[in-house]
Amino acid sequence: WSLSWGVLLGLILAVASSAQNNCTCATNKWTVCAQDGPGNCTCVLIGSNHRVDCSTLTSKCLLMKAEMTPLKEKRFWGQPRVLLDIDGIYNPDCEDSGVFKARQCNQTDTCWCVNAAGVRRTEKGDKSLSCGELVRTSWIYIEMKHKKKSRTFNFTNIEDTLRQLFESPYKLHPKFITAVKYNFPLIRIQLNQQGSEKSRCDVDIADVAYYFEKDIKDDSIFHSNRTLTIDGDALDTEKISICYVDEKPPQFCMKQLAAGVSAVVTVVTMTAGFGIAVLVILRRLRTRKYKKIEMKEMGEIRAPSFQ
Repeated sequence: WSLSWGVLLGLILAVASSAQNNCTCATNKWTVCAQDGPGNCTCVLIGSNHRVDCSTLTSKCLLMKAEMTPLKEKRFWGQPRVLLDIDGIYNPDCEDSGVFKARQCNQTDTCWCVNAAGVRRTEKGDKSLSCGELVRTSWIYIEMKHKKKSRTFNFTNIEDTLRQLFESPYKLHPKFITAVKYNFPLIRIQLNQQGSEKSRCDVDIADVAYYFEKDIKDDSIFHSNRTLTIDGDALDTEKISICYVDEKPPQFCMKQLAAGVSAVVTVVTMTAGFGIAVLVILRRLRTRKYKKIEMKEMGEIRAPSFQ
């Protein structure tokens, strides 16, 4: 009896251990998960301890914050990532809902305003800068250039594959995928999501674009890496660029715009001045080298003489 009880206890512990090990977040590998009840798995994000809903995508702001976490805290997730752009490195501030705060600041107390995708849309200032509301990103244009291959992809296949990818696993409603175009070797994708069209259950196109960019760069956020294949061949890309269009125009300082216009005017003026100077010099050289041909009464022509 004691032997049977020991075996039974061992089986129970093994099942419990297996359930614990299977407690993972399918949509976000940068999480720590724990079994807090029968069939109930709770996952929190590394770096912020923000509870994650693993049935949908994690917001871009929270993902960026997780990427800023030092290597010693990220354990086995690979090298630490940072946000690198023309504004340098900063750790984004997120609302409790996971979206970006309208104002972002770095370690030197320099601040700026961002859109819903976390992209700067104003000049930089100090901590007195006021940004007001977070402006939604309503249009996203994605352009990829795939590596050379012996044959081009079939347009219908590439369109179907990419649309299916955005619908599942990214969970983006088909109505927000407005265009998928292929002109060898460029692939262009257009996403459109107006604030009035987005429901509470819809994923945001800014989050979708971030997940897609990570997948294309072979740095998937999903717990299991995936390889995008079309016509049986892997879609290997040389580069990817993403452009964001907001519901409201960006607000940049007119001083810089004026300086840019002034520089253009200066270049145009210098170019025009240079052109006029060249014409004057050529005219003078021509008049110095030649004398006009004179017609005499008898029709005799005197040949041009050189100085």
